[in-house]
Amino acid sequence: MKVNFVAKGADRYVVGKVERFDEKFMMFRRVIWDMPALAKKIYLTPKMPDENKPGYTMLDVAFRNASWDLERDFGMGNRGGRRLLLDWNRQPKGEFMPPPGLRITVDDPVKVTRDLKKVAKFFGASLVGVGELDRRWVYSYAYYPARRAPFARAEITEEEITVGTSEEIEIPEEYKYAIVCAIEMDYEVLKFSPTYTSGAGVGLGYSKMAFVAALVAQYIRGLGYKAIPMGNDTALSIPLAIDAGLGELGRNGVLITPEFGPRVRLCKVFTDLPLVPDKPIEFGVWDFCMRCEKCAEDCPSQAITYGEPTTQIHNESNWEGLLRWPVDAVKCFAYWERNLSASCASCVRVCPFNKPSGWLHDAVRWGVKNTCWLDSAFVKLDKLFGYGKQHNANEYWNS
Repeated sequence: MKVNFVAKGADRYVVGKVERFDEKFMMFRRVIWDMPALAKKIYLTPKMPDENKPGYTMLDVAFRNASWDLERDFGMGNRGGRRLLLDWNRQPKGEFMPPPGLRITVDDPVKVTRDLKKVAKFFGASLVGVGELDRRWVYSYAYYPARRAPFARAEITEEEITVGTSEEIEIPEEYKYAIVCAIEMDYEVLKFSPTYTSGAGVGLGYSKMAFVAALVAQYIRGLGYKAIPMGNDTALSIPLAIDAGLGELGRNGVLITPEFGPRVRLCKVFTDLPLVPDKPIEFGVWDFCMRCEKCAEDCPSQAITYGEPTTQIHNESNWEGLLRWPVDAVKCFAYWERNLSASCASCVRVCPFNKPSGWLHDAVRWGVKNTCWLDSAFVKLDKLFGYGKQHNANEYWNS
């Protein structure tokens, strides 16, 4: 991609008029009100462990469920946010609190930004980027499966399958910046996707999202500035992450980072703290995905698009006006139910960018960025060496 094209950030994928997306059509929300039969199967039908099926035993189920605990009961970024750890109005607490109204004077936004990133990584972020807040990426409306008490547990109820509320989202103008944190998911455990065992890697990512976003927001509030923490709620994470210089959009519909490929989960914080935005990046993902179709080939639901990128959408869970490889979220989500609601992540497992750091993998990353004419060869070598193959989940417990 040309430099001036890359500098556009997520806008590089926009080819038409883009209206703000209604969260109601995001698949996690849409299944509640538009597909009640599927929602009941996923959320209300007990799934019995299978002791004869590696990755689906009671041991695996307990592992996966425990990993989600912080997100389910204290974050709820998948359930609309704005509560508990992600409450927009939480106040900083501590034994040595400065008086109300006091804030630091920002004479050097470069240093403030550097300090913020250091704090975020200390709290658990694997990557941190800052972008100017583009309000096109903020949901037009939030959708809540049902209003509930602030400390209610997060399980879906029968009532919520049919009852929900929409609420317009307006982010005040003083919020100028979006801080995006990427949380690395464990490389080894994702080898067992799409089982409950690999689901623990996903769940831990979500729990860390709630933890990191909440603590970063409290740090900013402690400096006397405003902060809105969020998980999957309130705004689209991927375009914000692209604007913040964390990566590019891949064929599998997720963010691809130079360091971890698609093996990350994203949380974000909006703030009025004066910061210095990062520059968007390009390291060969677009050209590589044009030649590589491993995620589409291995997708159990065949929800990932083959061939050239397109502006055509599958259904209302896709955003119009973009040139990319749209994912059929309905097929994807329906597979989750057939997979005993163990989610999936197979597209993450097979992605050639999904490698830990090391001299060989780093050399290939350099090659992908600088020698795109070798991309087809890199894909063939990736398959030849057996990268991305599903492992037996018993390996995790027997190692």
